[in-house]
Amino acid sequence: MPADIATTNGRPAIMYAGPTPWHRLGTRLDKPATAAEAITAAGLDYTVDLQPLRTISDLHVPRRKAVVRSDTRQVLGVVSKGYTPIQNRECFNFMDQLAACDEVAYHTAGALGKGERVWLLAKLPNSIRVRGSDDQIDPFLLLSNSHDGSSALRCFFTSIRVCCANTWNLAHRQHRGEGIAIRHRGNLTSRVNEARQVLGLARRQFEQLAEKVDFLAGHAPNQTRLNEYFGALFPDPDGRHPARAQNVRMTLNRLFEDGMGADIPQTRHMAFAAFNAITEYIDHHKTTRGRDEADRTSKRIESSLFGAGADLKVRAFDLALRLAAGDPLVTLVA
Repeated sequence: MPADIATTNGRPAIMYAGPTPWHRLGTRLDKPATAAEAITAAGLDYTVDLQPLRTISDLHVPRRKAVVRSDTRQVLGVVSKGYTPIQNRECFNFMDQLAACDEVAYHTAGALGKGERVWLLAKLPNSIRVRGSDDQIDPFLLLSNSHDGSSALRCFFTSIRVCCANTWNLAHRQHRGEGIAIRHRGNLTSRVNEARQVLGLARRQFEQLAEKVDFLAGHAPNQTRLNEYFGALFPDPDGRHPARAQNVRMTLNRLFEDGMGADIPQTRHMAFAAFNAITEYIDHHKTTRGRDEADRTSKRIESSLFGAGADLKVRAFDLALRLAAGDPLVTLVA
């Protein structure tokens, strides 16, 4: 996991458009960016190259190469000889081509660690209004790429709740199986048509999401069921930390009553509000360990977009559907 947020010329390598995000970092643009604007504002206008790898005693290391960031000359990772770097500008060009039929606007972009992990978040047209309210869910394409050999380039649909900028994957299993993953061994352009077909299914699933959201927004759980929901997602399975578990559930109940979006009458006290309490807790309140605030912020971004936080939001959404349906809740928790 990256130790902190990458920097370019001494500033955080993050850009965002619109309201200040919860991490309060990066370069703000007044409106969603074009690819060229996003690359510059996020400090992603660097390249990587492959260098021969040698030991401290100047012995050549066969079948391995170092990935070196061109502007800082930092080593980002060690890879096999068949590895082909995918440059940041190639990622943006791929995203542009992938959604060529849509009006793409980049909302966030950035790099983590020394610049070895890059992500782009691009908004697509067509939003879901939750039961006729001002609460809005928008479709986004999230692309992530690594320059250290740790992962393939990946691109999949995700959603943003505009009022509180919560990120959650539509379905963890779905975006793994129906998103696109490209290893660092081939030509990105040759994969564009395949990626469009694969993501077309995810787009249709997003359109079906409106029915699920309305279902959640139309069912009000009682306090017993609400406690079961929060307890299923944040259990104390071995009974060793009852106070910690109780504090988390108290926080979740408070967010359910007074958190972001609690002033929207169409969803107040509904199962949808319970789900939103979980996402707000993960992004804003969950304890994150780190050596300093920058380190903790970096780890929270990583978790929320790609890691345990994103996975927990998926389970929370699935469990919220069972909450609204009156089904048992504990079966979905591993």
